[in-house]
Amino acid sequence: MAKYSDIKGFTVQTLSSDTIASQLLGGAWASANSSNTNHQNAGGAGTQTSALAYGSESSPYVQVEEYNGSSWSEVAELNVQGSRHGFGANAEAVLATGGSGGPAAGNTGVTNVESWDGSSWTEVGDLNLKREGHAGFGTYTAGIVATGLNRGGSPSYPTNVESWNGTAWTEVNEVNQGRGALSSFGLQTTGLIAGGQPAPANNLVESWDGTSWTEVAEMSTNRGRWGGFFGTSNSSGLVCGGYPGPSTTAQAQTETWDGTSWTEVADLGTARWDQISSTNSSTSSGLINSGYTTSGVTITEEWDAPATFNQQVEGQLYFNSTTNTFKETITDVPGTTWSSGTNLPIALYENAGAGASNTAAMNFGGQGNSPSPAHPHTGDTQIYDGTNWTEVNELNNSRRFLMGAGTTTSALAFGGYTTPPQANGTQVYTEQWDGTNWTEVSDLNTKRADNQGIGISDSNALCAAGHEGTAVSSSVEQWDGSSWTEVAEKNSIRYRCSATGSNTAGIISGGEVPSTAASALTESWNGSAWTEVADLNTARQAASGGGTSTEFLVVGGYSPPGVKANTELYNGTSWTELNDLSTARYINYGGAGDTGTSMVVFGGADPSRTAATEEWTAGLGNKTITTS
Repeated sequence: MAKYSDIKGFTVQTLSSDTIASQLLGGAWASANSSNTNHQNAGGAGTQTSALAYGSESSPYVQVEEYNGSSWSEVAELNVQGSRHGFGANAEAVLATGGSGGPAAGNTGVTNVESWDGSSWTEVGDLNLKREGHAGFGTYTAGIVATGLNRGGSPSYPTNVESWNGTAWTEVNEVNQGRGALSSFGLQTTGLIAGGQPAPANNLVESWDGTSWTEVAEMSTNRGRWGGFFGTSNSSGLVCGGYPGPSTTAQAQTETWDGTSWTEVADLGTARWDQISSTNSSTSSGLINSGYTTSGVTITEEWDAPATFNQQVEGQLYFNSTTNTFKETITDVPGTTWSSGTNLPIALYENAGAGASNTAAMNFGGQGNSPSPAHPHTGDTQIYDGTNWTEVNELNNSRRFLMGAGTTTSALAFGGYTTPPQANGTQVYTEQWDGTNWTEVSDLNTKRADNQGIGISDSNALCAAGHEGTAVSSSVEQWDGSSWTEVAEKNSIRYRCSATGSNTAGIISGGEVPSTAASALTESWNGSAWTEVADLNTARQAASGGGTSTEFLVVGGYSPPGVKANTELYNGTSWTELNDLSTARYINYGGAGDTGTSMVVFGGADPSRTAATEEWTAGLGNKTITTS
């Protein structure tokens, strides 16, 4: 007879550790043998089992050591003193480029380039420009050096880039932002530069495709001077350590790059900056050595990510034999953190947004960089693909404090202010976006502004109150794809609310009530009536909102005594505090996202205008199953 468990049961897998989302998330740093010399602010090249450290910014300046995967051995010295930087596929084939030149050159920088063949250094073709603290990636027969410090030159941080063909250097397209002491990795036709100094370049990232440089998603952590780095292309790399800038506190954070975004992984054992790296290692196996904590160190750490690991699969159940707990892998919204995205082309606030996720969002309207009391407004429109903002056709009517709904191919822009004062400047304009152009369509019935729209397409939207001239109203209008119709009013009079959902299942929260600085009130819409539901934990106004009526994120905002970074999630019943934004902001209706698992916020005031973009991406997590 068959067993009941064979018919109805299932096997719960026993694992010694939790499942992980990727190989790199299982990576960790381990201590290895120290070098004989501190190669601080020096050159590093090769891989974890075949690496070279060459030069130093302190005596003896010309020392070179080779690492064989186990220990460091001194080999032939450099010909030119001082901090040198370069690249190489392994410890037997390395190029040392430029550098400070050390005391022998007055630390003024040099153009010297030396080639290492595994036994000796040979001077080869000089760089065209003196530079130190520069980026470099490639092999000793084909590489790139970019930007850096031109000590005493003009400009101090040139954008100049040079390409090496094994014999000579040729100038190629320049980087967008000059800087020094930056991280870099890749090959001659596919590389990345990240961080550096001076501010605001500390977390800036640019990608090289063999022809031109493109700004991509910023690092989550500022790295103002020489983070460790290694990788094989502009779509796969790792950075670690460094210091934030202008603070000189050493840090241990490690981030990996997948071609689209940065992910924080295991920290270094020893926080440091100015370390050398095995620049041509893959992201699954590399090393860093030397550097500076509060003094110079010779410590080596090796990075390894497991070749074999248990992959996360949503809904899987397993027993962790190490912790003796049953676990389930779920979408982990509460455990999600905000990460930096690419900045808007300009700093602005009072803008509107639309879009389904943090890889498909749009920004339109708002107030740009000119100061008050001019109250400038813009019709600029940009599309965000998760990596870059792209300028597209402008609104027909420039305005600020407008409202938005829909997606990047099917959006609606309505209301807003065109000129002060509010009584004269509030508008009824409605414009429809078809993925290419904005077209004027039927106006709102009542002039209004200063709120957030609700809707998932250009044929499905709600305009819930806001300012009507100088007054504040509870009236609501519904868009059916061709015209606006007044529907049931909200229960409360307020404006500057957060909102999301559809015209049959919407939600609106917070805002400013006349004579009250901020509200926590939340109301849910079922297509015919509004119902008061649970209040926000933190009363606020002018916050961003995204998601659905039962998975609603409210982000940022303002409430005395200041601007907020708080993130809260509504699950259809109650609110839960989640991880804060990195940049507190308000007067920003540019949030985009149709679920609580993927959202992006952009622009706003902090309290000055900002171009900062932040992304919310809920991944899988392991939840312990408890019984009661």
